Amino acid sequence: MADHQNGSAKASASGNAYRIDLENFSKRLKGFYGHWQEHKSDLWAGSDVIAIATPPPSDDLRYLKSSALNIWLLGYEFPETIMVFMNRQIHFLCSQKKANLLDTLKKSSKEAVGADAVIHVKAKNDDGAGLMEEILHAIRTQSKPDSAVIGYIAKEAPEGKLLEIWSEKLNGSGFQLRDVTNGFSELFAVKDESELTCVKKAAYLTSSVMKNFVVPKLEKIIDEENKVSHSSLMDDTEKVILDPLKVKVKLKAENVDICYPPIFQSGGEFDLRPSASSTDDNLYYDSKSVILCAIGSRYNSYCSNVARTFLIDANAKQSKAYEVLLKAHDSAIAAMKPGNKVSSAYQAATAVIEKEAAELLPHLTKTAGTGIGLEFRESGLSLNLKNDRVIKAGMVFNISLGFQNLQAGTKKPKTDKFSLLLADTVVVGGKSPEVLTQGCSKAIKDVAYSFNEDVEEDERPKLKPELNGEPLLSKATLRSDLQEMSKEELRRQHQAELARQKNEETARRLAGGGSAAGDGRGPVKASSDLIAYKNVNDIPYSRELEIQVDQKNEAILLPIYGSMVPFHVATVKSVTSHQDNRTCTIRIIFNVPGTPFTPHDANSLKYQGAIYLKEITFRSKDPRHSSEVVQQIKTLRRQVTSRESERAERATLVTQEKLQLATNRMKTMRLPDLWIRPAFGGRGRKLTGTLEAHVNGFRYSTSRPDERVEIMYGNIKHAFFQPAEREMITLLHFHLHNHIMVGNKKTKDVQFYVEVMDVVQTLGGGRRSALDPDEIEEEQRERDRKNRINADFQNFVSKVHDHWSQPQFKGLDLEFDQPLRELGFHGVPHKSSAFIVPTSTCLVELIETPFLVITLAEIEIVNLERVGLGQKNFDMAIVFKDFKRDVLRIDSIPSSSLDGIKEWLDTTDLKYYESRLNLNWRPILKTITDDPEKFIEDGGWEFLNLEASDSDSENSVESDQGYEPSDAEPESESEDEDNDSESLVESDEDEEDDSQDSEEEKGKTWEELEREATNADREKGDESDSEEERRKRKAKPFGKSRAPEPRGASFSKRPKLR
Repeated sequence: MADHQNGSAKASASGNAYRIDLENFSKRLKGFYGHWQEHKSDLWAGSDVIAIATPPPSDDLRYLKSSALNIWLLGYEFPETIMVFMNRQIHFLCSQKKANLLDTLKKSSKEAVGADAVIHVKAKNDDGAGLMEEILHAIRTQSKPDSAVIGYIAKEAPEGKLLEIWSEKLNGSGFQLRDVTNGFSELFAVKDESELTCVKKAAYLTSSVMKNFVVPKLEKIIDEENKVSHSSLMDDTEKVILDPLKVKVKLKAENVDICYPPIFQSGGEFDLRPSASSTDDNLYYDSKSVILCAIGSRYNSYCSNVARTFLIDANAKQSKAYEVLLKAHDSAIAAMKPGNKVSSAYQAATAVIEKEAAELLPHLTKTAGTGIGLEFRESGLSLNLKNDRVIKAGMVFNISLGFQNLQAGTKKPKTDKFSLLLADTVVVGGKSPEVLTQGCSKAIKDVAYSFNEDVEEDERPKLKPELNGEPLLSKATLRSDLQEMSKEELRRQHQAELARQKNEETARRLAGGGSAAGDGRGPVKASSDLIAYKNVNDIPYSRELEIQVDQKNEAILLPIYGSMVPFHVATVKSVTSHQDNRTCTIRIIFNVPGTPFTPHDANSLKYQGAIYLKEITFRSKDPRHSSEVVQQIKTLRRQVTSRESERAERATLVTQEKLQLATNRMKTMRLPDLWIRPAFGGRGRKLTGTLEAHVNGFRYSTSRPDERVEIMYGNIKHAFFQPAEREMITLLHFHLHNHIMVGNKKTKDVQFYVEVMDVVQTLGGGRRSALDPDEIEEEQRERDRKNRINADFQNFVSKVHDHWSQPQFKGLDLEFDQPLRELGFHGVPHKSSAFIVPTSTCLVELIETPFLVITLAEIEIVNLERVGLGQKNFDMAIVFKDFKRDVLRIDSIPSSSLDGIKEWLDTTDLKYYESRLNLNWRPILKTITDDPEKFIEDGGWEFLNLEASDSDSENSVESDQGYEPSDAEPESESEDEDNDSESLVESDEDEEDDSQDSEEEKGKTWEELEREATNADREKGDESDSEEERRKRKAKPFGKSRAPEPRGASFSKRPKLR
């Protein structure tokens, strides 16, 4: 058993075993004397002398002011020692071994406060009475005999022969004795940096034990239905606290102790006091039960505390009470700011409870906690309504709040009465409080467990099979079909509540103008004046009238009516060449302002009477020269377009802070031999690089000086670490707030990866045996390589996490998130199928490009489309809170993933709807933003509710007609009709590409194109096929899906719901 005194070490051991920190002693002795002189009349009761006597050691767990003073001033507890502080002298009465240690203080005490340290050594068989008379004589000498006041700690009764004699001497001395407990309480209240470090280490250990041992232990007991007593849980938890390495906390065991025996309570009997004990009763975890757990640990005698309540299949009353307590607890923590009164914490908590559930107020604990430090409960810092002391920065509090003896309304006595308790260790900072035990979550989703949701208590006997007239208890009941049905019902109820919250949130945002209407297209940027040559004399002279390309001035010279006319290459939209027999035709199409996809810019508005050349065609008998010219124009146009595009992108970049390189004090964290995506440009051989973590950002660089990328920590929105399991790569991925340039590419996603397996090809062609020794050895090498790479990445991530835990990065909320593969599903987010995986904050796909990173907090709702009707797959439409953003679609998700996705969306508090059809979202969002009031009046997003709208959709002709499975894409009479009926929200780039193609083909009529297609078919031999054979060939790829309708029936690919 660890030592239960305030100190974790005792000076009664050999004097050589310990050493007093003289610098710390001088600083604190000076602070003690300064505080004493400043507050002598009030906090120190006007005392001229302060006498402190420390009792002998005890096996009982107790907290004493005298022991706290020993540890605070000297670093250790000195049992059976008397200390007397006077203006010019400090007297110590102790044994010889302690005197040897205290002898080192003489010089420091003189320099710090001008007081001489006088040490009185008590012999082994001496009662110390003579030495005590010497101390009292010194007091009489240095103060007025009639009016001298001696301060002492009145609540500490004398223990042992030495302290009893000292008490008698004091009482018979004729001096006035006054209590100075308040003075020491105020002195210990504000912690310095070294004290706060000890508290933080203790709090980290406490929260780690709760999170990594207690919670998994309780889950295992409940899941396996084991019978374990509260007292055995207490013993196991205490052992873990005293051996921090069991929860991977690197603290020396000799510096660690418990604050009190861990408390576990359940089964209707609850005591919310820290003095409560864990009984020998078994843990009770039936439906509607409540489990309380409180643990406290100390590091170098500084205390910390955490308490959590776990709800098992909670009913509405229990859940409501916990939610109210959680809000009140957070409100009490938020009130702990410098300058506020100590009572403000309890006032804030009661204000929340009066507003949310006033009937719970009589059950609230009488305080909201106490100050905590060297003592578990610091006197004078109780968080109640009467305490008007002022909160100061550096104070530490145990914010503890609970409800006692609530009624759950169940029929079982062990579940009908319940209590709730929450406690956290909080440091008062300069601006806002810091919760040191927040690593152990208290959110309701993390403390509420559902093991037996659907079976009501009065229905349970009916569900149990009977044997010989007695009910037979069966574990299979927990996995019954009724269980699954109830799970869906609970999910439906939760979704209904989310719908209400979501509609209220959307109404507030729209009312505040949070998301204005828009189609996602920005204003067209006017181009600058294009100048190839400043005057006619700059045009190069040419003897022959032929097309020329001026690379230097980025111009092409065209012979028109006997003159060389220059055109800047940026005015060229496209250039093509066509060779026919002996002649070659060059066709150049120009950008003409005023056409649908080339709007008016500054130039066209400035010269409104100008005539523009739209197209020009040349014929040449020199095919070689024609091909060279066309190639030169295309190359020059591509270079100029790329350069201007990069220049425009760089102009929109947000200026980043400067990277601060790691100094010698901070060891640089490196991860070598990484590839980067997007890759750097250029045609040279691609090189691997090294990722380094510096003071305020990452730097990735290769051996080439121009290949360097810097990512500031402040620009990181999400960071992901995905070790290779079934994939070929291990990666680190950063999703950024603002774009950066990687080479000449503008991107918000940067990824660094290593291929864990080498791509090899067997030249022999035959399959190798699974028992082939070479094959087995090769597989083992691949496993070792994969494990080594994953370990290197994990080590780098852990070091960066430690760096991010520093105070300056607290507001950035940086953490490497890991994808949860068991929740993943296949889908098509872009053009190809990919495995999409949720994380705690995002939905990601980080293997295939383009990457997919969706922040869950930015999602408004999710609509699951094409659900039901015997479909093999369905689609997911993600609507963002910013209605200017296009709806993101993930298509072709297997129907087998539907339940898992719904469960994941529900647990992450995302509202989802189901529909049988695909929706055209752009006009829907425009309608909402144009008239938000009508949207709210009509029920908000409930128009998507499939159950509510079933009756309406049955009467709608449009809702059912023309539906085709997504696997079968029917033909349409025209390209325009197919585009109209397409349900996907098409990007602006696709529209522009289509329009450019149509512009280029304007020279040919439909008859000409039809004729060319017929000739091509005839050359391939398709013309001889019968119409029936062609229809069979078209129907073949659709498998069991319905074949497309003939041309006469032009149905849409995916009907829109208007």
